[in-house]
Amino acid sequence: MNQREGNRERRPSRPGHGRPGPRKEGPRKPSPEDPARRVALDVLRAVRERDAYANLALPEMLRNRRITGRDAALATELTYGTARAQGLLDEIIAACLDRPLAKVDALVLDGLRLGAYQLLRTRIPQHAAVTSTVDLVRADAGSHVAGFVNAVLRTVSEKDEEAWLDHLAPDAEKDPIGNAAMRTSHPRWVARSFAEALGDKGPELQAALEADDARPSVHLIARPGEITADELAAITGGDVAPYSPYGVHLPTGSGDLAESEPIRQHLAAVQDEGSQLCAIAATKAPVQGSDERWLDLCAGPGGKAALLGALAGLSGATVDAVELAPHRARLIERVTEGLPVTVHVADGRESGLDGGYDRVLLDAPCSGLGALRRRPEARWRRQPSDVADLTKLQGQLLAAALDLTRPGGVVTYVVCSPHLGETEGVVSETARRAGAETLDAREFFPGVPLLGAGPYVQLWPHRHGTDAMFCAVLRKPGETAA
Repeated sequence: MNQREGNRERRPSRPGHGRPGPRKEGPRKPSPEDPARRVALDVLRAVRERDAYANLALPEMLRNRRITGRDAALATELTYGTARAQGLLDEIIAACLDRPLAKVDALVLDGLRLGAYQLLRTRIPQHAAVTSTVDLVRADAGSHVAGFVNAVLRTVSEKDEEAWLDHLAPDAEKDPIGNAAMRTSHPRWVARSFAEALGDKGPELQAALEADDARPSVHLIARPGEITADELAAITGGDVAPYSPYGVHLPTGSGDLAESEPIRQHLAAVQDEGSQLCAIAATKAPVQGSDERWLDLCAGPGGKAALLGALAGLSGATVDAVELAPHRARLIERVTEGLPVTVHVADGRESGLDGGYDRVLLDAPCSGLGALRRRPEARWRRQPSDVADLTKLQGQLLAAALDLTRPGGVVTYVVCSPHLGETEGVVSETARRAGAETLDAREFFPGVPLLGAGPYVQLWPHRHGTDAMFCAVLRKPGETAA
């Protein structure tokens, strides 16, 4: 989103035209006793300073600081909400300044975002939101910034979110994608990629972006052969998933599940239902000839490999799992312990494996635009230029997957993105070069509605309640194996 320079409202009134004085060295006040907001601000800072992932940093920080209950719930809402809405918050904050946002001290901007989120998207009283934020920033950046933070947040509070959007958002008729992007706090290029995949710039684009901006429920998978979805739902208090035979949905805000009994015993794992459906599809596509050797070519961190391994164990097949990064390979070994899965540390493009596989799953590295709702800060990290490098890698990996597949075998290509360059573009070009047959993937998603005209499957949060997973199934040409 581009910052708007004109037609701004009243600026913070303080000496120096709203600019805080130079950073002063010396002792800081001790951190206020506000554990929820302190954790939220510290996670936001970790995301900015060291590219941490909020969904990993927050649970760890809550555990380390022994924050539970209502404080943990508030910290979670403030952290994920602020990270998700960062672009919109920055537009609003910028409209309250008389200088570029880039000139604001990074420590101060973290606090302004946190305070603005509370003012615009929570029921926290204005006084509490402003005062708590001023206290936090004063503790981190010094007393000289307190008046500046107070003045900016007071200006933010003069309008609610809808009024700010009416003031700042592009005209809906002239620029429907830009309007939808700002109203759902997405970068314009991400909104455009959604629009192109949907073939819609209107109500469905708005619905897709709104669903992508909502905090998702937690999805679990019951390990096949160990526990049923009904049993897992009864243990966890969740609901059986609508489409995956192994899925369970937990209510939003279920908290940190790392220590839950089914997960500790490897009876269940956290996995989006869309990921489950794509891995299951990889086992359902008919192969010509034997069906005993399976390959997961980009297997880390191991969620799909574990599901393939469990299903292979039930059918008498075995799975080779390839992962480039040693630490991720160790994760795969951990989650597939006791399953017929062998892990190989290698580059999927040059794995050194013998080939001749009956089934290959390629869950390729991608932009992750389909899982932005689960990775709130990711939408502001990715850039359009990232996609070009990724599509080159995806094409190379898909060509390698076809090389490793025996004639008559199948390759299932999966990415967590709706971007046409990463989906249809990669598959159609690679299949054409290899002479591979594109199967109708919809047949391998039984009971799932609204799958479009095929032959590919694109899942969506607003249609299916899943991440925006893409799936294509290719059959390698040639004579079948005996």
